[in-house]
Amino acid sequence: MSMKYVDEYRDAELAKRIAEEIARLSEGKPLKLMEVCGGHTHTIYKHGVEDILPPNIDLIHGPGCPVCVLPMGRIDDAIAIARMENVIFTTFGDMMRVPGSHGSLLDAKAEGADVRFVYSPLDAFKLARQYPDKQVVFFAIGFETTAPSTAVTLLRARAEGIKNFSIFCNHVTIIPAMKAILDSPDLRLDGFIGPGHVSMVIGMRPYTFVARQHHKPVVIAGFEPLDIIQSVYMIVKQISEGRAEIENQYTRVVRPEGNVKALEAMARTMELRPFFEWRGLGFITHSALKLRSEYADWDAELRYEVPGLRVADPKSCQCGEVLKGVIKPWECKVFGTACTPETPIGTCMVSPEGACAAYFNYGRFSMASERTRLHIGPEITTHR
Repeated sequence: MSMKYVDEYRDAELAKRIAEEIARLSEGKPLKLMEVCGGHTHTIYKHGVEDILPPNIDLIHGPGCPVCVLPMGRIDDAIAIARMENVIFTTFGDMMRVPGSHGSLLDAKAEGADVRFVYSPLDAFKLARQYPDKQVVFFAIGFETTAPSTAVTLLRARAEGIKNFSIFCNHVTIIPAMKAILDSPDLRLDGFIGPGHVSMVIGMRPYTFVARQHHKPVVIAGFEPLDIIQSVYMIVKQISEGRAEIENQYTRVVRPEGNVKALEAMARTMELRPFFEWRGLGFITHSALKLRSEYADWDAELRYEVPGLRVADPKSCQCGEVLKGVIKPWECKVFGTACTPETPIGTCMVSPEGACAAYFNYGRFSMASERTRLHIGPEITTHR
């Protein structure tokens, strides 16, 4: 596809033609494809992509929402730091309402903690310059997409000798999560829609194990409806031809080698943790980043004593199963009743990248359940 304008990526007639080709190639064979990234999940729900694809193609929503995969214990640790004297605690907006075991960062703010939302770690760093008598902590979350901005800010803090700034590092890495899903006994997948933004940083090579060891195709995809539909077509074409390769649909952004400078900045400032707990997936080895020892002066985990406890999710919440792709959001027993974006029980209902929030916000759950009940075929939706 060679396109210049966003409307071209939302052409309903072209989508329908590609969907017909997908149906022809797949011959009605049931296929489960996981879109790893929460941004893809958002596009799928918003634009009704599932309704355009043939009914034998089942899109499984993966753990690619960085807010959603943080376990409750790490939220409690963040709140504990935020409540400390003389601390300005900074975070991205969607982390404010994520529930810990005793409330959220927004609750802590309401009770007097100095919690501020920022758009980037650099914003937090500017606050440290502005308030030299305060300790400014940045709650660093995200996959490899956001880790470079944290790394660059750390390099700058060290170069300028700003010591009242620190990072509470919760960056996670996508490849170990994909390995954990592939090794999971309760889910069988036929292919992956690869994450576009993560791949912009890490490139294509890290996914090679999926094709070589597990014989599953991966197609790195963009974020418009036709990007995803074309990626599904590319996966189905590989399967129909008996191939399992790593392909790049998102060539306008993703290079095979990734972003070398971003990777260098990360390597200089961070290293892999021996293990890290993921909501729904448990402890995964080498699946998250921490600051290197030479950046200990900017490491909030070393600077502050935090509870560091493992906290179980509320029994009513099935966020873990949603993140693993074992159930769809509307199959959770509290979805849309006790758990809504205004009163979230689990993280998947908080972040706009969370599958439950996307389902709820776009009303996809009612359509999906009705279609399942009535066995209605896919309908064409236009979004222009």
